[in-house]
Amino acid sequence: MYLPKHFAEDDVAEMHALMRANPLATLISHGPDGLNANHIPLLLSDAEPCGKLQGHVARANPLWKPGQVAGEVLVVFQGEESYISPSGYATKAEHGKVVPTWNYTAVHAYGQLTVIDDPAWVLKQVSALTAVHEADFPQPWAVSDAPADYIEKMLGAIVGIEITLTRLVGKWKVSQNQPADNRASLIAALEKAGNPAMAGLIRARQQ
Repeated sequence: MYLPKHFAEDDVAEMHALMRANPLATLISHGPDGLNANHIPLLLSDAEPCGKLQGHVARANPLWKPGQVAGEVLVVFQGEESYISPSGYATKAEHGKVVPTWNYTAVHAYGQLTVIDDPAWVLKQVSALTAVHEADFPQPWAVSDAPADYIEKMLGAIVGIEITLTRLVGKWKVSQNQPADNRASLIAALEKAGNPAMAGLIRARQQ
């Protein structure tokens, strides 16, 4: 990933927070047929130094089968993003030398993938994943709410995966390269447009 120094995010806690808030990741691997990308919701654990990701794939997905993954995998998490119009820059009125861009936050997580074809482990993983994403519902659904024989059948159709992370690369491209007056005017423009999340990211990283 192209990463100018002023866009680099090195705080592991900050990167972990993005990964938890945006769990549907793109898992990129290399195998006999070349590059392969799968979109998989993954749960992050706090295991040191970078963490572990746990999830599952369909048994019909060749990703888990022997010889399908060569070397490390790359897992991409995409956070807040927004088109940035030149109209938001204070300097537009001064000299007009402004162009559009796109602000975004992302984490690239690298590691080794392990296959876990164990129904008990997969049940625990699916239950944990469900609990996290059902937590805000008025009446959270739990895996145990479904008939046991049905769950057993469903578990047979999936396989667990775990990725032990070896390094994290974070990129917070949130207008750090703009002068202070442009950042201030852009924050105001984004808030007016109903995008407080990106406005907050720019504000938090003002130099």
